[in-house]
Amino acid sequence: MFKIEVQSKNQEEIIDITPQIARLVSEHGADAKACLVYIPHTTAALTINENADPDVKKDMLKGLRLLVPPNTQFKHSEGNSDAHIKASLLGCFQIIPVEKGYLKLGTWQGILLAEFDGPRTRQVWVQLI
Repeated sequence: MFKIEVQSKNQEEIIDITPQIARLVSEHGADAKACLVYIPHTTAALTINENADPDVKKDMLKGLRLLVPPNTQFKHSEGNSDAHIKASLLGCFQIIPVEKGYLKLGTWQGILLAEFDGPRTRQVWVQLI
């Protein structure tokens, strides 16, 4: 298993981690058939979506804020309940097919880390299967 670190800069942001994952697959995944990408955090998530237009990332964050507004009267006392809920909505892992050492993503797809309680250093675990 491989581990990468990603540093978020804002409380909420979406970071394209496709280049780091693609590099690992290229260097170590010649025989792999799939790539499991997992984030071991409860206030950050992983998703696959468009990575060409930066407005998509902004729209995703806006949509999630509308679904789960901050400062709602949740029971969790740390003040980051909205971050936990948003992370649960997106999920903690993605599985991407691999062929001949390359991720098989669609033309506009990227692997995105969604930060909901930053800025923080996040770990991403990668397992080639």
